[in-house]
Parts: sequence; C-alpha cells; structure tokens
Amino acid sequence: MNKMEFNQKPSIRWSLGTSYDLFASLHVLHHPDRFGLRPAWAAGVRSRLSAPQRSILEDSQILFFNSPIAWISSLPEPKNASTAIRFLSRVKPSELLPFLSYHSDLPSSVLGMLNRVRSSESWTQNELEQLQSYFRQKNDPVSSDKLVTILKGWASSAEFGERYVEALQSYMEVFFAEEERRISPYLQQALDTARVKAADLDFSSLMVELSQGVKIAAFEEADLVSFAPSYWITPLVMYDSIELQKWTVLFGARPSDVSLVPGEVVPDAMLRTLKALSDPTRLLVLHYLHDQPATPTQLARKLRLRAPTVVHHLNALRLAGLVYISMEFEEEKRYTVRSAALAETFENLARFISDSGEQ
Repeated sequence: MNKMEFNQKPSIRWSLGTSYDLFASLHVLHHPDRFGLRPAWAAGVRSRLSAPQRSILEDSQILFFNSPIAWISSLPEPKNASTAIRFLSRVKPSELLPFLSYHSDLPSSVLGMLNRVRSSESWTQNELEQLQSYFRQKNDPVSSDKLVTILKGWASSAEFGERYVEALQSYMEVFFAEEERRISPYLQQALDTARVKAADLDFSSLMVELSQGVKIAAFEEADLVSFAPSYWITPLVMYDSIELQKWTVLFGARPSDVSLVPGEVVPDAMLRTLKALSDPTRLLVLHYLHDQPATPTQLARKLRLRAPTVVHHLNALRLAGLVYISMEFEEEKRYTVRSAALAETFENLARFISDSGEQ
C-alpha cells in the first residue's frame, strides 16, 4: 500500500477475486437490458440450469434487496467462486438468507419484521404492507408478486438456503467455471492499473476514473472503501455496505475493445455508444449538458418530457459512458457531459474499422 493510501480519507483497500463476478454475473444475466446485453443470450445461459434452479436464482435477485458483495472482502485467499460457494455451504441453511440480505441501510424495523416471518414461518397482510411501505420510501416501488416472493422466501428460509447453494454449484458447473478462467487476467490487469492511478489521484478523482464518471458523496465521507475489479459489471459500478461508513465498490475491469459475450468480434462498448448517439433526444440532452450540469427534473423542463422518459435516456447515456453523475446526500443526481468519452468513441471506431480491414 502506498503512502497516499494511508493519508487520504477515506482509507482505500484493494480486493481481487472472481467471487465478486459470481454474483455480478447473476445480476447482469437477470437484468440484461440495464447492461446492454442481449436478452436472448442471457436467457440462453440461464437455460443451462434446471427450472427449479433458475427459479431460486431469479427469486434471490429480489430477496437480497441488493447484490451481496461486501462480505466477500473478508473471504480467505483466493477469493474465487469456489471459495465463496464453499463458505456459503457451511452456513446454516436457515441463516443464509439473513446473512446475504443484510445491508447497513436496511432499517431495523424491516429486518425485525423479516426475522419474525422467518421464526414463525408465516406472514400476514400487515407484513406485506410494511414491506411495501419500505420500498415506497426508497422511491423503488415493487410489484405485489415480488413482495410475496420476499415474504415466502423468509417464511421458508431453510429450504431457500439449501436450494440456493445447490443452484450456485450448478451455475458454477454449467457456466461460471469456464467464465472464471476467461476473465481472471482482466481482473488482475484492472487492479494493477487502478493501484497505479491511486498513487496520483485524490479519492474523488480516483472514483470518477474507476467508475467511468460517477461521484458519490457517501463514499467520500466514509472511513473505508474497498475497491474490487469486476468484468461483468462494466461499465457501471456496484456497491454494498454491511457496516456503517465502510463500503465495497466494484468497478469495471473489461477493456473497451473486449465484449462481454465470448466470441463477439464487435466490442459491445462501441455498439452501446453508437446506439446512444443515434437517438435525437439523447443528442439534445448532451447538447444541454455541454452548457451546464443538470438534474433529470431540469432536463425534463427543457425537453418538455416526463421525468421518467428523461431518466431512461440518461441511463442509456450513462451505459455508453457519455455522462458524469454526481450523487450528493439527499439531492437529485446531477449529470455532465464526458467530452473525452465522445472523442474516444470515434477513435475506437476508426481503429476498429482499420484493424478489421487488415484481416
């Protein structure tokens, strides 16, 4: 660890392991549209599992509230997928769901309610309404079916624990073992590059660099941030906390000229950017953001569009790496153009066309 890492706040730790991508890949495969991944390909990977295994892994996406990654930093080396699955297999089945569902921002009232459901192995309309209220307060409304899935999972936590570990083991066998070998060199390379950058950048600049454009105030005020490279989460970030003022942050490790889908020749990063730029509304958004930073609400007024529509376009621009995002405490996200990313896009396009012509 270099001198700057000791002196700056927050303290930085580095973590490396394919176990992070074990969970990140499952998140991406169940939300392919959020990452620009072809839904048909994602469904094809999931179809390698049996129907009950697919069901339990799909349910886990809502049962865990957020992807459970913070606990991985405490695993012994090597932090690979087998180490993570072995650890989880030793957890008492009925305790596995509470272990993986806990996050520091989960209110004690909600956690207490869920534990009562687990103890009684039953739930009522009151618990459903309490859970519904929690998601509404987060501005993240969830369907009644998903609320029922959460409560049923907690009411049968022992069964869930057994089935979940079995499904992870099968996922490892039919897909992730081979994927793990493919992505490992990229993870090491990304970690080495990040540590070099950390020697010359303050925390805020380092976060923006590693995340491809994200500034989060909560991280800057934290005591500790553990960074880990992730091939699958690229170009976004994933973060989790199980202890106040301590965060685990996954940053993208996949190079811009490498595709997520094995064997793809055209880099998906370039395709995402060109697709984002092909929409006239998104070009107008970039035009306005070039003049000054703006929130979705401000952009909605300028564009005379509904705020959710503007957010949809901003998400596409973020996925393409064309905007910066600043997330301050209790404030609306603020966006700015990443001008350098625009120039890089056309450089990559020219390089790809030229290289292809030489083959």
